[in-house]
Amino acid sequence: MDRAQIESLLKEVSEGRTQVVDALEKLRDLPFEDMGFAKLDHHRALRTGMPEVIFAAGKTTDQVAAIFARMAHAGGNVLATRASRENYDAVLAVEPRAEFHAMARCITLKQAATTAGKGTIAVVCAGTSDLPVAEEAAITARLMGNEVELIADVGVAGIHRLLAQKGALQAARVLIVCAGMEGALPTVVAGMVNAPVLAVPTSVGYGASFGGVAALLGMLNTCAPNVSVVNIDNGFGAACIASLINRM
Repeated sequence: MDRAQIESLLKEVSEGRTQVVDALEKLRDLPFEDMGFAKLDHHRALRTGMPEVIFAAGKTTDQVAAIFARMAHAGGNVLATRASRENYDAVLAVEPRAEFHAMARCITLKQAATTAGKGTIAVVCAGTSDLPVAEEAAITARLMGNEVELIADVGVAGIHRLLAQKGALQAARVLIVCAGMEGALPTVVAGMVNAPVLAVPTSVGYGASFGGVAALLGMLNTCAPNVSVVNIDNGFGAACIASLINRM
Protein backbone atom coordinates (compact mmCIF):
# COMPACT_ATOMS: atom_id res chain seq x y z
CA MET A 1 0.00 0.00 0.00
CA ASP A 2 1.48 3.32 -1.07
CA ARG A 3 0.84 6.92 -0.05
CA ALA A 4 -1.83 7.50 -2.71
CA GLN A 5 -3.80 4.43 -1.63
CA ILE A 6 -3.75 5.43 2.03
CA GLU A 7 -4.76 9.01 1.20
CA SER A 8 -7.65 7.66 -0.89
CA LEU A 9 -8.74 5.36 1.93
CA LEU A 10 -8.66 8.17 4.52
CA LYS A 11 -10.66 10.39 2.18
CA GLU A 12 -13.29 7.68 1.80
CA VAL A 13 -13.56 7.41 5.60
CA SER A 14 -13.83 11.20 6.03
CA GLU A 15 -16.60 11.35 3.40
CA GLY A 16 -18.47 8.42 4.94
CA ARG A 17 -18.04 6.16 1.90
CA THR A 18 -15.99 3.63 3.88
CA GLN A 19 -16.67 2.51 7.41
CA VAL A 20 -13.89 2.77 9.99
CA VAL A 21 -14.03 -0.97 10.61
CA ASP A 22 -13.53 -1.65 6.89
CA ALA A 23 -10.61 0.78 6.72
CA LEU A 24 -9.02 -0.91 9.71
CA GLU A 25 -9.32 -4.25 7.94
CA LYS A 26 -7.47 -2.85 4.92
CA LEU A 27 -4.75 -1.44 7.17
CA ARG A 28 -4.55 -4.55 9.35
CA ASP A 29 -1.44 -5.96 7.70
CA LEU A 30 0.63 -2.77 7.97
CA PRO A 31 3.53 -2.53 8.37
CA PHE A 32 4.07 -6.22 7.48
CA GLU A 33 2.19 -9.48 7.16
CA ASP A 34 3.72 -12.58 8.72
CA MET A 35 3.19 -15.63 6.51
CA GLY A 36 5.49 -17.85 8.56
CA PHE A 37 8.04 -18.42 5.80
CA ALA A 38 7.95 -14.76 4.70
CA LYS A 39 7.15 -11.36 6.19
CA LEU A 40 5.58 -9.19 3.50
CA ASP A 41 6.52 -5.53 3.84
CA HIS A 42 3.28 -3.87 2.70
CA HIS A 43 4.58 -0.60 4.17
CA ARG A 44 7.70 -0.39 2.00
CA ALA A 45 6.17 1.72 -0.79
CA LEU A 46 4.94 4.28 1.76
CA ARG A 47 8.41 4.56 3.32
CA THR A 48 10.64 4.36 0.27
CA GLY A 49 8.47 4.90 -2.82
CA MET A 50 9.39 1.37 -3.97
CA PRO A 51 7.09 -1.59 -3.34
CA GLU A 52 8.11 -4.96 -1.99
CA VAL A 53 9.40 -7.20 -4.81
CA ILE A 54 9.62 -11.00 -4.89
CA PHE A 55 13.04 -12.49 -5.66
CA ALA A 56 11.84 -15.87 -6.92
CA ALA A 57 15.22 -17.65 -7.17
CA GLY A 58 15.68 -20.02 -4.24
CA LYS A 59 11.99 -20.03 -3.30
CA THR A 60 9.65 -22.93 -4.00
CA THR A 61 6.89 -22.48 -6.58
CA ASP A 62 4.30 -22.66 -3.79
CA GLN A 63 6.08 -19.93 -1.83
CA VAL A 64 6.29 -17.65 -4.87
CA ALA A 65 2.61 -18.18 -5.65
CA ALA A 66 1.50 -17.60 -2.07
CA ILE A 67 3.50 -14.37 -1.74
CA PHE A 68 2.32 -13.14 -5.14
CA ALA A 69 -1.33 -13.79 -4.23
CA ARG A 70 -1.09 -11.92 -0.92
CA MET A 71 0.64 -8.95 -2.54
CA ALA A 72 -1.99 -8.87 -5.30
CA HIS A 73 -4.74 -8.93 -2.67
CA ALA A 74 -3.14 -5.88 -1.00
CA GLY A 75 -3.98 -3.89 -4.13
CA GLY A 76 -0.62 -2.75 -5.45
CA ASN A 77 1.40 -3.72 -8.48
CA VAL A 78 3.37 -6.95 -8.08
CA LEU A 79 6.75 -7.93 -9.50
CA ALA A 80 8.62 -11.22 -9.17
CA THR A 81 12.15 -11.30 -10.58
CA ARG A 82 14.33 -14.27 -11.55
CA ALA A 83 11.20 -16.33 -12.03
CA SER A 84 10.85 -19.56 -13.99
CA ARG A 85 8.02 -20.87 -16.15
CA GLU A 86 7.17 -23.22 -13.28
CA ASN A 87 6.90 -20.23 -10.94
CA TYR A 88 4.57 -18.55 -13.41
CA ASP A 89 2.34 -21.61 -13.77
CA ALA A 90 1.93 -21.70 -9.98
CA VAL A 91 1.20 -17.95 -9.82
CA LEU A 92 -1.29 -18.18 -12.67
CA ALA A 93 -3.31 -20.73 -10.70
CA VAL A 94 -3.91 -18.17 -7.92
CA GLU A 95 -3.76 -14.92 -9.93
CA PRO A 96 -4.94 -15.28 -13.55
CA ARG A 97 -4.14 -11.63 -14.37
CA ALA A 98 -0.40 -12.18 -13.93
CA GLU A 99 1.90 -11.87 -16.96
CA PHE A 100 5.13 -13.72 -17.65
CA HIS A 101 8.07 -12.05 -19.40
CA ALA A 102 10.25 -14.98 -20.44
CA MET A 103 13.28 -13.02 -21.63
CA ALA A 104 13.44 -10.97 -18.43
CA ARG A 105 12.40 -13.89 -16.19
CA CYS A 106 9.80 -11.64 -14.53
CA ILE A 107 6.18 -12.09 -13.48
CA THR A 108 4.14 -8.90 -13.22
CA LEU A 109 0.69 -7.72 -12.23
CA LYS A 110 -0.26 -4.11 -12.94
CA GLN A 111 -3.39 -3.04 -11.10
CA ALA A 112 -2.57 0.34 -9.53
CA ALA A 113 -1.50 3.76 -10.75
CA THR A 114 2.11 4.67 -9.96
CA THR A 115 3.98 7.94 -9.58
CA ALA A 116 4.99 9.03 -13.05
CA GLY A 117 8.59 9.84 -13.85
CA LYS A 118 9.45 13.27 -15.24
CA GLY A 119 11.22 12.01 -18.34
CA THR A 120 12.27 8.95 -20.31
CA ILE A 121 14.54 6.23 -18.99
CA ALA A 122 16.68 4.79 -21.78
CA VAL A 123 17.71 1.17 -21.26
CA VAL A 124 20.68 0.42 -23.49
CA CYS A 125 22.37 -2.93 -24.00
CA ALA A 126 25.58 -3.79 -25.82
CA GLY A 127 24.57 -7.10 -27.39
CA THR A 128 21.56 -9.35 -27.82
CA SER A 129 23.05 -11.63 -25.15
CA ASP A 130 22.65 -8.78 -22.66
CA LEU A 131 18.91 -8.47 -23.39
CA PRO A 132 17.67 -10.54 -20.39
CA VAL A 133 19.25 -8.05 -17.98
CA ALA A 134 18.10 -5.06 -20.05
CA GLU A 135 14.56 -6.43 -20.25
CA GLU A 136 14.49 -6.92 -16.48
CA ALA A 137 15.46 -3.27 -16.07
CA ALA A 138 12.90 -2.07 -18.63
CA ILE A 139 10.00 -4.06 -17.16
CA THR A 140 10.84 -2.93 -13.63
CA ALA A 141 11.09 0.71 -14.65
CA ARG A 142 7.79 0.61 -16.56
CA LEU A 143 5.97 -1.03 -13.64
CA MET A 144 7.23 1.81 -11.45
CA GLY A 145 5.58 4.40 -13.66
CA ASN A 146 8.30 5.42 -16.08
CA GLU A 147 8.37 5.98 -19.81
CA VAL A 148 11.05 3.57 -21.05
CA GLU A 149 12.88 3.27 -24.37
CA LEU A 150 14.85 0.08 -24.95
CA ILE A 151 17.84 0.42 -27.27
CA ALA A 152 19.39 -2.96 -28.02
CA ASP A 153 22.53 -4.31 -29.69
CA VAL A 154 24.56 -1.09 -29.86
CA GLY A 155 27.87 -2.29 -28.41
CA VAL A 156 31.23 -0.61 -28.96
CA ALA A 157 32.38 -3.26 -31.44
CA GLY A 158 30.15 -1.48 -33.96
CA ILE A 159 30.20 2.07 -32.66
CA HIS A 160 28.18 3.36 -35.64
CA ARG A 161 25.15 1.52 -34.27
CA LEU A 162 25.38 3.53 -31.04
CA LEU A 163 26.01 6.84 -32.79
CA ALA A 164 22.83 6.30 -34.81
CA GLN A 165 20.92 6.46 -31.50
CA LYS A 166 22.44 9.79 -30.41
CA GLY A 167 19.12 11.63 -30.39
CA ALA A 168 17.35 9.06 -28.21
CA LEU A 169 20.29 8.86 -25.82
CA GLN A 170 20.49 12.61 -25.35
CA ALA A 171 16.73 12.92 -24.88
CA ALA A 172 16.72 10.53 -21.90
CA ARG A 173 16.59 11.91 -18.37
CA VAL A 174 18.47 8.90 -16.98
CA LEU A 175 20.11 5.94 -18.71
CA ILE A 176 20.68 2.31 -17.77
CA VAL A 177 23.49 0.74 -19.78
CA CYS A 178 24.01 -3.04 -19.71
CA ALA A 179 27.17 -4.64 -21.09
CA GLY A 180 29.29 -7.75 -20.67
CA MET A 181 32.68 -8.63 -22.17
CA GLU A 182 35.00 -5.69 -21.30
CA GLY A 183 32.08 -3.48 -20.21
CA ALA A 184 33.10 -0.37 -22.18
CA LEU A 185 29.65 0.79 -23.33
CA PRO A 186 28.58 2.85 -20.26
CA THR A 187 31.66 5.07 -20.51
CA VAL A 188 31.07 5.74 -24.20
CA VAL A 189 27.39 6.53 -23.60
CA ALA A 190 28.21 8.75 -20.62
CA GLY A 191 30.51 10.82 -22.81
CA MET A 192 27.57 11.59 -25.11
CA VAL A 193 24.90 12.66 -22.61
CA ASN A 194 24.20 15.20 -19.89
CA ALA A 195 22.44 12.74 -17.59
CA PRO A 196 23.20 10.08 -14.98
CA VAL A 197 24.25 6.72 -16.38
CA LEU A 198 23.65 3.56 -14.34
CA ALA A 199 26.05 0.89 -15.53
CA VAL A 200 25.04 -2.77 -15.27
CA PRO A 201 27.80 -5.31 -15.84
CA THR A 202 26.42 -8.57 -17.23
CA SER A 203 27.80 -12.08 -16.89
CA VAL A 204 28.13 -12.36 -20.67
CA GLY A 205 31.61 -13.19 -21.97
CA TYR A 206 34.32 -15.81 -22.39
CA GLY A 207 36.38 -17.37 -19.61
CA ALA A 208 38.50 -14.38 -18.64
CA SER A 209 35.39 -12.27 -18.18
CA PHE A 210 34.99 -14.21 -14.90
CA GLY A 211 31.20 -14.18 -15.05
CA GLY A 212 30.96 -10.40 -15.33
CA VAL A 213 33.75 -9.44 -12.93
CA ALA A 214 35.86 -8.04 -15.79
CA ALA A 215 32.98 -5.82 -16.92
CA LEU A 216 32.30 -4.79 -13.32
CA LEU A 217 35.90 -3.73 -12.74
CA GLY A 218 36.00 -1.91 -16.07
CA MET A 219 32.86 0.04 -15.20
CA LEU A 220 34.10 0.87 -11.71
CA ASN A 221 37.24 2.28 -13.32
CA THR A 222 35.34 4.44 -15.81
CA CYS A 223 36.81 7.82 -16.67
CA ALA A 224 33.31 9.30 -17.13
CA PRO A 225 32.17 11.21 -14.01
CA ASN A 226 28.43 10.64 -14.58
CA VAL A 227 28.56 6.82 -14.28
CA SER A 228 27.48 4.81 -11.24
CA VAL A 229 27.67 1.00 -11.16
CA VAL A 230 25.35 -1.67 -9.76
CA ASN A 231 26.00 -5.37 -9.22
CA ILE A 232 26.46 -7.95 -11.97
CA ASP A 233 23.20 -8.71 -13.87
CA ASN A 234 21.23 -6.42 -11.52
CA GLY A 235 18.86 -4.81 -14.00
CA PHE A 236 16.23 -4.62 -11.27
CA GLY A 237 18.43 -2.57 -8.95
CA ALA A 238 19.42 -0.19 -11.72
CA ALA A 239 15.75 0.36 -12.58
CA CYS A 240 14.88 1.18 -8.96
CA ILE A 241 17.62 3.81 -8.76
CA ALA A 242 16.69 5.21 -12.17
CA SER A 243 13.05 5.49 -11.06
CA LEU A 244 13.99 7.47 -7.96
CA ILE A 245 16.15 9.82 -10.03
CA ASN A 246 13.40 10.23 -12.62
CA ARG A 247 10.89 11.34 -9.97
CA MET A 248 13.08 14.11 -8.58
